[in-house]
Amino acid sequence: MQQTSEADPYVIGSEEELRSLFPAQHSLAVQKCLGSLDRHSRHFIGMSPFVVVGTRDADGRSDVSPRGDPPGFVKVLDDQTLAIPDRPGNNRLDTMANLLSDSSIGLLFLIPGFDDTLRVNGSARLTRDPDLLASMEVSGKRPKLAIKVTVSEVFLHCAKAFRRSKLWDPEAHQDRSAMPSLAKIILDQTVGAPKEAAEMKRIDDDLEEEYGKTMY
Repeated sequence: MQQTSEADPYVIGSEEELRSLFPAQHSLAVQKCLGSLDRHSRHFIGMSPFVVVGTRDADGRSDVSPRGDPPGFVKVLDDQTLAIPDRPGNNRLDTMANLLSDSSIGLLFLIPGFDDTLRVNGSARLTRDPDLLASMEVSGKRPKLAIKVTVSEVFLHCAKAFRRSKLWDPEAHQDRSAMPSLAKIILDQTVGAPKEAAEMKRIDDDLEEEYGKTMY
């Protein structure tokens, strides 16, 4: 299809234009944004087993990555500092590599069953502090490094997105069999998945076994 050279008339081009479409934000939406961790945000982080980490590379390309562990795995070191252990993964190292070129970081903390979330923004660096890593040991295994976050903004986010999505509602959960397994999807996207069901099952079983061996 031939592309038009005309600018899209529906694209929003400025913050002024954007804000003209919405009512003014409530004063509490501004006031709730804190510059450090208070007792409520500390409590929330201590209960959270899951955080989504947003970073960007030197060219401004964004990336979002999940991190999960037992509740409280993100350490609150003081009112201005957090530390996130790095656990074994696929070794792409996207998050860590991004932080070496741009220290900006955004965190979204989730607690299963809570519709509210906690947002934290700041800057981060990578550390191999042996005392810190020792405090993050699980099953006798220490992380190779941790992401140390200096907090600049922290605030609770309202429940609307989770209530619209019914994320925690068991009746809204979808059957995983509606899509192929992770291994089959990746093989389809790369070298091609085996056509024999038995061979594909063996690969899926091997992946599950690997999960058990390499979680930490």
